[in-house]
Amino acid sequence: MIQRIFTISILTLFLLFSSPVYSLNTSSINLEKYSKKISNKFTRTYCNTTKFGISYEGALAFAIGETIKEFKNNKLNKLIDYSLLKNSIINDLENNCQVYDFAISNLDNLKFH
Repeated sequence: MIQRIFTISILTLFLLFSSPVYSLNTSSINLEKYSKKISNKFTRTYCNTTKFGISYEGALAFAIGETIKEFKNNKLNKLIDYSLLKNSIINDLENNCQVYDFAISNLDNLKFH
């Protein structure tokens, strides 16, 4: 009898003082758009920087820094598939800047967490 009362009182306390937890409501479409936005930002920054005559290493460091600075506080960063993002950046560099010898390993420092 005492055990039942104790159990009921503990459960009542849990129900009264618990706060609701909401799931992160994101769709794959939103995540794809966000990844594309990151890819476009990096590509534009890298292309513009190399056109100003800055070395490829300097342009890479600047583009990574600017991209991280712009997107570092977004809640979707935890859900990014970095391999898809890197491939998207490589494709955008080839299509928009005609940069064909860009190694995917150059993007290892592009992390948002």
